[in-house]
Amino acid sequence: MCPVIWALSVICAGLCVQAGPGDYRRKVSLEYNPGSPNSSVNLLHIRAVGPGSTIHYVWSTIGAPTVLLVYTGSEQSQLRVNWTRLLSPAPHGAISIEPAQSVLYSTALIFTRIFEYSDVNNTANFSGTANKYFYPAYDLSDFRWGDANRTLNSSTLSASLSGRNESDAAGSFQNGSVTFRVSAHPGSGRDASSPRMLHTANCTTLEFLLEGVSPRGNRSRFAMEMVTLERKEGHKKMRSVRSIDDEYTPTIFAMVQLLPDFPNASHAQGFFQWKTVAYGSSEGKRDDALPCRYHDLQRVNGTLAVPSIVSAYFGDQLEQRYNLEAFNISFGIADGDFYEKNKYLSWSALIGYGTPPVDSFSILVICIMAVALGTPVVLLVIGAIVAPMLKKRFFSEYQPIN
Repeated sequence: MCPVIWALSVICAGLCVQAGPGDYRRKVSLEYNPGSPNSSVNLLHIRAVGPGSTIHYVWSTIGAPTVLLVYTGSEQSQLRVNWTRLLSPAPHGAISIEPAQSVLYSTALIFTRIFEYSDVNNTANFSGTANKYFYPAYDLSDFRWGDANRTLNSSTLSASLSGRNESDAAGSFQNGSVTFRVSAHPGSGRDASSPRMLHTANCTTLEFLLEGVSPRGNRSRFAMEMVTLERKEGHKKMRSVRSIDDEYTPTIFAMVQLLPDFPNASHAQGFFQWKTVAYGSSEGKRDDALPCRYHDLQRVNGTLAVPSIVSAYFGDQLEQRYNLEAFNISFGIADGDFYEKNKYLSWSALIGYGTPPVDSFSILVICIMAVALGTPVVLLVIGAIVAPMLKKRFFSEYQPIN
């Protein structure tokens, strides 16, 4: 093999070993309303079976859109739903995982409200109180949600939960909707849509879409409120970590992770992860990128109007037995375009168990690095080969002056 090619091959191979994703896989299935033919409500069950464990994700729009994450130490654990109790005024205990002793960890994330405000001075400062006017918030538990079974795709392990606020007097949702698009993953890879987040077999992807909704002002911006649940002995913490800047999300260097904080945790926990970027069009191009901000966790005091699916699994008197904390994510950048321009907003996140995925260099960046690092080697090799030849030719063709 040519020394130059050999050198480049070694460099590329070394970088690929550093950058390549893991090959850990799970056997994943996606089921709609297990055990019930009722299509007036939505309950999606994702079951991801791996060696010695199973992760259950239960997504539902009964009440506000919610996801339960339950990790078990058994490959045979199963979801059980008592539909009569679940749809009753007292749904406590309607959802369970059997065998119960196999459950090692469980948590929930509730998508409660969407805020709309008029950003008068175009500062995109959601947390401040000056220079903006808040419209009445959209309570997602009041939405009417479509039949998710029609969107279920068994081959791509995906489905969409789409809803409209039909009680809105302004008619903002006449031609628009809010959608939570859910995708499961049997192995590692990258999402097809921007920001092309890296995922593993231990997580699912959530894509939040606000599409075609008529804003109540020509300077409207949006934010979303979420509530997270954790056992009393622990709580959630928000952490921002640096991310590499490559071809997938140029100029975006921050990744945010919502993680449990237990003093004496004996095993891994769940996580919620996202990049600090949203998009103002379906193409998801760099020019459409909208930086998003997260706002600190706040303890939920008083009685929370908890969706049925949360009380159905965790029981009643949640505030006494669990820590409930709310946080907001706002979308937009100062001096940027308002929602009115495209009437489109998309934002993606991961929910999963274990260690959150860490971004690696893309193939394009690896090749660029290989060329950059290999160029000096190439020049040295060429110099070592060509220099003796030139030297020999110079002396062989020398003719003494007579």
